[in-house]
Amino acid sequence: MALLEVRGLVKRFGGLVAVNDVDLDVEAGEIRGIIGPNGAGKTTLFNLISGALKPTSGSIRFDGKIVSGSKPSHIARAGLVRTFQRNAMFPTYSVLDNVMLARHTQIKENLFKAILGTDQKDEEQALLRSREIIAFLELSAYENELAQNLSHGHQRILGIANALAVEPKLIMLDEPVAGMNPTETAVVTDHIRRLRDEWNMTVILVEHDMRTVMDTCEYISVLNFGEKLMEGIPREVAQDSRVIEAYLGSDEIEL
Repeated sequence: MALLEVRGLVKRFGGLVAVNDVDLDVEAGEIRGIIGPNGAGKTTLFNLISGALKPTSGSIRFDGKIVSGSKPSHIARAGLVRTFQRNAMFPTYSVLDNVMLARHTQIKENLFKAILGTDQKDEEQALLRSREIIAFLELSAYENELAQNLSHGHQRILGIANALAVEPKLIMLDEPVAGMNPTETAVVTDHIRRLRDEWNMTVILVEHDMRTVMDTCEYISVLNFGEKLMEGIPREVAQDSRVIEAYLGSDEIEL
């Protein structure tokens, strides 16, 4: 059984069908890419899986349990979280406070304990874990820096740290290298690989930077007009005539 199973997923907005009969299977430990032209339904699919939108029909099963239509907080506590195209969640708080707040925002029972001051041991463990996440993503030097003062690249990495604070089994990254220079992109793609290799994380990413997708993902699903056009390993996708016509606009991506 796949960690994430999507079956017959449909989302309609009035007369517009944004996602149409999409099936998706993502195995534990996989790095999956989702690509497609603007308006292909990628963000809508992310929103459906993460609970920001409720499907018109179809089902989403995560870790063996149906999560279709569940609240985002419930899905996050089940172990499936996503990042957003916007940067850090709390721009006027420090890097460390961002990760701590992200943890408490999603794990509400811990927030109540923190407010009441009834569980100091849990707070100490949360602080240690937050610093471990920050160190893993090479942000320790900025631990006390306000999020709004970070570079664009570091803000994007902080967004990943905030998602990791919820202790996910699967993390969905929405354009993780958008607006980055090549050096920043290389750092983030290295973090993505390490998440899987060192922390056994399953990763799904939507990204327009085709080099990042082809170099990072082991399997790629292609959407077009809300439907799954095809899927396969990077070389198969790069050479598929349907993908070239719909999205790539060239004979082949150099791999």
